[in-house]
Amino acid sequence: MIDLDQVRKVAHLARLELTPDEETQFTTQLGSILEYFEQLSELDTENVEPTTRAIDMSNVTRPDELEIFSGRENILDCAPEREDDYFKVPKIL
Repeated sequence: MIDLDQVRKVAHLARLELTPDEETQFTTQLGSILEYFEQLSELDTENVEPTTRAIDMSNVTRPDELEIFSGRENILDCAPEREDDYFKVPKIL
């Protein structure tokens, strides 16, 4: 399925330096993973709808609501430096 040359090529593309033992180990492991995916391809998925999760989930956060923040002056007063209605920060170049 996957051979030593392919593992070396992937390692090169990923900028990995593998020892000969690691190359052999990864060849075996990647081969096992690809065999497993071959087993999955034998399943009939014709009537299975695509999904992103195995179980149904819904967003549990509250909806965003725009509201005016009344403590703006208090926050600006805590800033080390301010200029009018803004925080003043050092220039970053």
